[in-house]
Amino acid sequence: MQAVSLLRASRAGQPLLEQACLEVKRFQAQRVKATYSDLLHNLRYKGAAGFFLHELYGEQDYAQRDQQFARIASTIARLFPQAVVETAAALAEVHALTEQLDDLMARQWLAAPTGSAHVRYIQCWRAVADRPARLRQVEVVLQLGRELNRLTSMRGLRSLLKMMRGPAAAAGLSSLQGFLESGFDAFGSMRGASEFLTLIKWRESDWIAILFDEDAVTCETKLLQLLASADVD
Repeated sequence: MQAVSLLRASRAGQPLLEQACLEVKRFQAQRVKATYSDLLHNLRYKGAAGFFLHELYGEQDYAQRDQQFARIASTIARLFPQAVVETAAALAEVHALTEQLDDLMARQWLAAPTGSAHVRYIQCWRAVADRPARLRQVEVVLQLGRELNRLTSMRGLRSLLKMMRGPAAAAGLSSLQGFLESGFDAFGSMRGASEFLTLIKWRESDWIAILFDEDAVTCETKLLQLLASADVD
């Protein structure tokens, strides 16, 4: 959370860089939405797919949730079950990795030639060129999914979360409370996340390979076809 705060601070007072970061996040959200369009319309998986899209890969401002998380991080480590601690740690790592990569992409976005969003995105991706970080990002997303799935098997935890609404609101932790509840409900409704997480691993690994390894024309074509297939502008 400190790393994320420092990144945000480094962009403060730079409206062009802030806008570039927003455009990168917006395009990534479109790509993710298109990649998982089938899951977003699947009765079993749409909750978890929507949760990942809106809570991890969206263009929303997560600053309030981050601040709330940072305030109680040490309390989580002391008082909550290990499964909750590991879920919180996975969330923190994936969010930090995502923000770091988005910040690097945004700086390249400003330097990239003007052109269509998908072309600029590919150019920026390849300019940043950190394959290990991209692969780690996917692995931590999967770890977060596994931990959320494990939480749903803990008896009484859903009731505990419901009981925490009032105290969380009083303590100014409503955003974090909402994240925990929505994640628990999304994964609980699937009744098993193995297939869902396997699909994420395959599809994200495929896109990492395409964005790094395909020639530019092929990469652009596949990205446009993906967006068009899901009617994403």
